Amino acid sequence: MLVHNPSLGGGGERTVYGGLKTKDVDVVVTKEGIGPVFAVSCKGAIGAFRNLTNRMEEAVGDCTNLHIAYPPLVCGYLFVMRANRAEEVGSVPGGPGAEQSRAVRPLVENDVAIDGHGQPVESVRRFHAALRELADRRGIRDGVSRYEAIALALASTQPECAGKIVDEFPDPGSSLRFERFFETLYRQYDERFVYAAPDLKKVTARKEWADAPAAFSAAAPADMDYDPRISS
Repeated sequence: MLVHNPSLGGGGERTVYGGLKTKDVDVVVTKEGIGPVFAVSCKGAIGAFRNLTNRMEEAVGDCTNLHIAYPPLVCGYLFVMRANRAEEVGSVPGGPGAEQSRAVRPLVENDVAIDGHGQPVESVRRFHAALRELADRRGIRDGVSRYEAIALALASTQPECAGKIVDEFPDPGSSLRFERFFETLYRQYDERFVYAAPDLKKVTARKEWADAPAAFSAAAPADMDYDPRISS
């Protein structure tokens, strides 16, 4: 069972042995005697969206590298973009005082993710279309260059809702919606490591929370992106 202990929390990545090279991954779950079974890579972009092609190529390479070494690995790719709007061109990201930092430059046209009509710009739409083709790997014999799940999210820059995910994009029917991301990853993990290998269930079954921990009490259920499995 899982028990919430804030003192055990920490940052850092986990180094995973890849088929081509070792790779530092943001979130990794390993099982004794099996190895890495679950991994999530988190990436982001605050501007210069014409360079998204490079990010797509990196995503393909990272996924292929991990799946070559661990074909059963359930791999997720979460990409968050700053939802810079056309009316913000010329302003400095970060609010008052940010212009004093040499590391921050004013927004230019290439940094815009949302045009003057409230729609994602062409480069963002193309990036979404490309990522969609890299998602939904279903089985260990499927192509190693696909992720089990991918999520693309635009984070608002508006002061009244800064950091909130822009709900209008991707479209409600898109497989890259953030709210489907972990749901898909968990389903793939269960199908691959629990249901398909019942003899390993004692090792691979996902854990339950021992009780409702303090980590959940601070947030209303509506603010959480999943329903915690509380042990009976």
